[in-house]
Amino acid sequence: MLPTPIVKDVDYEKVYEPAEDSFLLLDCLEEEQEFIQSRFKNIIPIITEIGGGSGIVTTFLHKNILPNSIFITTDINPHACEAILNTVKVNKIDQDQDQDKPSTNSKIPTIPYLIDSCQMDLTSGIKAQEIDLLVFNPPYVPAEIVPEIPTNLNDDTWLDLALMGGEDGMITTWKILDNLHNILNPLHGVAYILFCARNKPDQVAQTMTSRGWNVETVILRKAGWEVLSILKFTKTS
Repeated sequence: MLPTPIVKDVDYEKVYEPAEDSFLLLDCLEEEQEFIQSRFKNIIPIITEIGGGSGIVTTFLHKNILPNSIFITTDINPHACEAILNTVKVNKIDQDQDQDKPSTNSKIPTIPYLIDSCQMDLTSGIKAQEIDLLVFNPPYVPAEIVPEIPTNLNDDTWLDLALMGGEDGMITTWKILDNLHNILNPLHGVAYILFCARNKPDQVAQTMTSRGWNVETVILRKAGWEVLSILKFTKTS
């Protein structure tokens, strides 16, 4: 089992706390490790996690799956953007301490990487068709509306943006799915997106398949009162 990153000093009144869905994503990425590493073995991929929250998923990817990568993690919540960089920093310190220890494999090089956290709406600030690996744990809880973006840093509704997904919990997710062809690198782009049962993931898969996508349910698990799944999207050749 791959190690889970350390997360500390995060204000969970404003930033989404790692929960069952977060850890399901970690399990999914660990299960997909061989596929991901093989897919990007000859390039330095651009990786984006939308709604990075605490930073636990991005940090996990960096430490365990694709260290030699460019990470552009996004969140509309400025408190989450700070938390992401803090989690990366906390775990990099541990990594640096580990590197001071004698290595059991002298062939493993010191690998450069770039990780940044950007406040933006989804992937709106990233050049089209540049993302190689996309990870998204969306606001999937059905609600009457999608919350408005607060205008004050001290607003106590920032956390709502990570939870409430509007009708069927899918308003935000469909913004990504409808534009996925313009987000992912057309040659080898892949997306992992999390759904709850009320999001009707089977219908999502049918719709996206009809649009020319390969859709695979990588992992499915009951988590408390919810049934969560993660779907993998790749473009049909």
